[in-house]
Amino acid sequence: MPFGSFPDLALQGPDDCGSRDVLIPSTSTEQYGATLAKWLGVAEPDLNSVFSNLGNFGDLPNADLGFMA
Repeated sequence: MPFGSFPDLALQGPDDCGSRDVLIPSTSTEQYGATLAKWLGVAEPDLNSVFSNLGNFGDLPNADLGFMA
């Protein structure tokens, strides 16, 4: 089961962040970490404290990618 999507590699394309040719990922390492932390027992309200950039990738229900069932 793949997580995220492969970015469009075109310069100034839809996944390009401004003029520095930096690609924006669709799935963050914070989402992977939050999924694992939730499985290990970290309470859902505490996930934003542990992973400060988690809010940049959608709301809290999107934090759980579902690979730890």
